[in-house]
Amino acid sequence: MSAIPARSTVGLGIFMMLLGDFLFAVNDIMGKWLAGTFPAGEIVLIRSLAALVLLAPLLVRGGTPTLVRLERPGTQLSRVVLATAELVFFYTAVRFLPLADVMTFYLAGPIYIAAVSPFLLGERVGGRQWLAIAVGFAGVVFVLQPGSGSLTWASLISIGGSLSYAMMVVQSRQLRGTPDRVLVFWQTVGALLVGAALAPFGWVTPGPADLLMLAALGIVAMVAHLSIARSLKLAPAAVVAPIQYSLLLWAILFGWLVFGDRPRPSMLIGAAVIIVAGLMLAGGRRDKRAGTESLD
Repeated sequence: MSAIPARSTVGLGIFMMLLGDFLFAVNDIMGKWLAGTFPAGEIVLIRSLAALVLLAPLLVRGGTPTLVRLERPGTQLSRVVLATAELVFFYTAVRFLPLADVMTFYLAGPIYIAAVSPFLLGERVGGRQWLAIAVGFAGVVFVLQPGSGSLTWASLISIGGSLSYAMMVVQSRQLRGTPDRVLVFWQTVGALLVGAALAPFGWVTPGPADLLMLAALGIVAMVAHLSIARSLKLAPAAVVAPIQYSLLLWAILFGWLVFGDRPRPSMLIGAAVIIVAGLMLAGGRRDKRAGTESLD
């Protein structure tokens, strides 16, 4: 049985997860602000350049061979495509939808991951977890409200982004033998290339302040990723994973303060259903681990 982390370590892990989620919320609100002026391709291009600059010390320390000797190259390529699609979809969606709506669709990511994990990862999903998956899908449908006029192409773009994100996570699990810095490097390079291809369409020359904000997107997102990765090493995933739902609270608050977006009642209800489903999934995994440990 693995040792239980010290209480101070768990507390630090919780803090790092809260910090990472807050930084992602800041990154998202900056992205929505910039998406009102700059096309998605341009945002992705400059964001990726800044992220590569921040990554450079880690890449140099790790050495070149680890970057080019890849396990399962086909899966690596597919993961890069999904990660890049998720970025483009996100920055396109937040241009036309309230940030809280987009984040609600993205919070359904764990539901999608659990639904495909038996088929792509060989993980066992029990009856309680399938019930949680069904509840989560019902929450997504409630937010979409098909047939009510609130189902828009931007909503579908958000769904596409959340699905891309979920499948990227699944493929990250399939590439457990690849160091994190290698995954992030190729993910960033893929986004850079696609951003460079899309940027000329609708290019808007940024001023100094806008250029700084565009670059800050990559830096803030990278620090957020590192904070969350550190939190998962300091505290059990079952403790810190539910904290991700604080993203929705930040999205509602920032969307209201910065853009004057007032959340729709259907979005709030659907988001609550999705969060309950996510907590049911997390609880099911924790119970299964506890049952396994009791047999050791």
